[in-house]
Amino acid sequence: MDQLIHAVGLDKKFGPIHAVQKVNLTVPAGEVLGFLGPNGAGKSTTMKLLTGFLEPDAGTIHIGGHSMQDQPTLAKAKIGYLPEGAPAYPDMTPSEYLDFLANVRGMQNPQVAKRRVVEQVHIGSVLHQSMETLSKGFRRRVGLAAALLHDPEVLILDEPTDGLDPNQKHEVRLLIRQLGKTKAVVLSTHILEEVEAVCSRAIIINQGLVVFDGTPAELDGKAPADLKHNRLDHVFRTITTTEIAQPGTIS
Repeated sequence: MDQLIHAVGLDKKFGPIHAVQKVNLTVPAGEVLGFLGPNGAGKSTTMKLLTGFLEPDAGTIHIGGHSMQDQPTLAKAKIGYLPEGAPAYPDMTPSEYLDFLANVRGMQNPQVAKRRVVEQVHIGSVLHQSMETLSKGFRRRVGLAAALLHDPEVLILDEPTDGLDPNQKHEVRLLIRQLGKTKAVVLSTHILEEVEAVCSRAIIINQGLVVFDGTPAELDGKAPADLKHNRLDHVFRTITTTEIAQPGTIS
């Protein structure tokens, strides 16, 4: 399988805080990787490193075969990124925002791409409202539309269902599963049921270090056999509060 994301030895410090420590990460096409960890564990920092939003203190990143350090424009062109909060221009409408992004990217057939993503994330009813009037859920969906606009090979999604109602969450999860058949998807979430519903693989990061890497079934298998409910919650709490984190490899 093609390794669309290939990162080696990622390290990042913010003063005395060692946010990411010697993380190796490979994600092929056709995989949805659930990225888990408590607040402050290093999830968002790792995702910002992968997208080129932050520069690592050490390590290398290749996206679709292009070096983020040496070929940043080519590498970033392969990525669709939904950041935490999905910031956008509040006075623009979703329609204007998508037109603006298509123009910045120099896209061919931008209106075709725009219609595709509007349908994918169901934002047609708010397409001509200003962004500042939209609910948190609709702003999140506009952010997802922006990430999908250029049909990237790699999707890096930070809390993609945050602020969505149950029906919207279901729709977005179905979309991510469909996209994950051909793309490399990294999905950060606090919702453990989302890992079971969407992801083919899961990793847990704690204090900047990888403490679990495996399938959702393998994660569930770490729970006591007689535990009937909240099994993933139990495993997550156990791993992130009692295990001694060691530098890990995500592959």
